[in-house]
Amino acid sequence: MKLLIDTHSFLWFVNNAPQLSQTAIDLISDANNQVCLSVASVWEMAIKTSTGKLALAQPVDIFVPDQLQRNDLSLLPIDLPHTLRVASLPFHHKDPFDRLLIAQSLVEALPIISVDSIFDLYGVVRLW
Repeated sequence: MKLLIDTHSFLWFVNNAPQLSQTAIDLISDANNQVCLSVASVWEMAIKTSTGKLALAQPVDIFVPDQLQRNDLSLLPIDLPHTLRVASLPFHHKDPFDRLLIAQSLVEALPIISVDSIFDLYGVVRLW
């Protein structure tokens, strides 16, 4: 199964954080699943590390590629249909990165691994 992982779930997974559900761990760890990290999440981490809102064990330009390789994760690019889909989303969620992840989930018909229950209001398949 092809899945999209949100930023928090990615960070919790690579850091073995207790906040991540067992279901999420199992889905991400299953070698039969193709787990994708969006470029939007990478962009979010880059911004948050540069503003001091996120601390990583390594600089983001080393951390992200290393974790993608270590955990056999794919990178999901941001394409025109994703950005255009954002325009038609209701404003249940204000965070621009999460709105783009929601749009990508909808456009690509990808279930998303996320703790954020607001995603449910958009009709995405959220796994947790």
